[in-house]
Order: sequence, then structure tokens, then C-alpha cells
Amino acid sequence: MGSQLKNIAAPDFKEVIGLLHKKTTIWPYLLIAPALIVILAVVFVPAVNAILMSFQSYDLRRPSQIGFIGLENYMEVFQDSLFWSSLVRTALWVIFGVGFQFIFGFILALLLNRKFKGRGIARSISLIPWVTPGVLIGLMWRWIYDGSYGVLNDILLRLHLIQDKIPYLAQESTSFPSVVVTIIWQGIPFFALMLMAGLQGVPNELYEAADIDGANKLQQLFRVTIPSIKNTIYVTTLLRIIWVANSVDVIFNMTGGGPAYSSQTLSVYIFNKANSLNLGYSSAMSILLTLLLLLVAVPYLKNMFKNQEA
Repeated sequence: MGSQLKNIAAPDFKEVIGLLHKKTTIWPYLLIAPALIVILAVVFVPAVNAILMSFQSYDLRRPSQIGFIGLENYMEVFQDSLFWSSLVRTALWVIFGVGFQFIFGFILALLLNRKFKGRGIARSISLIPWVTPGVLIGLMWRWIYDGSYGVLNDILLRLHLIQDKIPYLAQESTSFPSVVVTIIWQGIPFFALMLMAGLQGVPNELYEAADIDGANKLQQLFRVTIPSIKNTIYVTTLLRIIWVANSVDVIFNMTGGGPAYSSQTLSVYIFNKANSLNLGYSSAMSILLTLLLLLVAVPYLKNMFKNQEA
């Protein structure tokens, strides 16, 4: 009788252990399942839908003509002069916007990393441009640049730097530089915050060793500081390149891409086309913009990982 009970109990115990093992294996996947579902619903499904629409004549103004047209949207995009001018302007928008954001953000990070009275307050105030919504930034700077009652014209007139009021956003020669200045102002705190976090991770022993070797402050900057936060610079710059290239809210609320398309970047052009309900054409341009950003991001990441291994 006892031996029979042992034979029955042993398999049951192993089965329980097996069930517990399966539960511990499945449990991590169950925890990340909600996040994966949200990503699929918000990112993956719309991306697939955009790819499918890019091969269709998908103009909601003419619903009866919706259908598969192959590569016609892409062929039309390559023949669109506005696409090419917007693409060139996007390159300038990213180069000047992100470039000056990094320069001024790095300077601000170096200043805020120093110990001084009221440093906490200064750090908090410096974040205001970054935490302000893009729509509000666009409206605020549109008022600053206003040709009739803008504060910028008032200051320049009082300083006798200009003779007449300038309609910055209403003329082609100044509209695009004006929105570039705005995006630079918005992005400086992001670089400052990220680079300051990297600076705080640089060991003081490296600076002490550099002092002993007789390195001055400039040499310490290029030989110690920048190499130590190199990975932070790589990641932060790549993120800003992607965000600035896809930015719509600032330009749309300041100029709408005008006057005469002089401040229209590719993302704004895509948005305007989608607003006109030509979803197939705008989807084709958005896919091309994504591919262009991948062409920038992949070599950038390869170089970063290569430097990490070195």
C-alpha cells in the first residue's frame, strides 16, 4: 500500500514543479504584453497601413477612385519640385537646427555643471523651452516676430539697429531663418540636460591626472570631457536629428510652410498633403522620409558601436 502511494505521489510532485517552471517562464512575457500591444496598435499597425496606402490612389476627395496604383505615387513624388525643395530645406533645417542646439546646449551644460549659488533654480529655468508645448512655442514666437507689434522689432528699433519694422514671417528671405532660430531655442535645454548628465559621470580623477600632466582647460575639454561623454553625444544627437526632421508643430503654427513655401520642410509638406486628404501621396512621402532617416541613423549607430568596441 505504501509503495503504491509513493508511486502516485512522485509524478504529481514533478508535474507541479513543471507547472511552476512554465509559469515563471511565461510570467515576464505576460508583464510586457500590454506594452507590446500598445506599440503594435500605435506604431506598427499605422506604419503598415501607411506603406499599403503609399501604393494606392487614396484621395478622400475622390473615394470612388481609391485603388491600387503600384509605384505611381513614388514616381509622382520624384517629379515634384516642391518635394525636392522641401527635402533640401529639411537638410538645412536639421543641420543648422541640431548643430546650433548642440553647440549652445553643450556650453549651457558646462555652465550648469559648475557649482554656484542658485544652480538648482538656474537648471529649472533652463528647461522652460523644452517643456513648453510646440504649439505654444509657435504662437509665442509668431507674436515675437510680428511685423506690426512684435517685441523683436521694438527692441531693434530702440537700439537703432533697424530703421523700419521687418515682417520676419511674411517675407521669403527671413521666414525660414526665423523658424530655425525658434527650433534652436526650443532644443538647447534637451542637449544641456542630457550632456550635463553625462558630465556628472566623468570621474574627477581624470581631470586631476590631466592637471598633473600640465593640460590646460581647453585641452581637458577635448582630451578628457568630450571623449568621456562621446556615447551620450551620439545618442542625443541622433534623437534630435530624428525629432527635428519630423517636427511639424513649430513651423505649422508660425508660418504654415509659407510664404510661397519658403519655410516648408518635408514633414510640413507631408502634413499639408494629408490635410488636403491626399493620403496616398502623403504616405509615399512619409515612407521616403523614413528611409532617408534610416540612411542617416544606421551608419551613425554603426559608428557609435564601433567606437564602443574600440
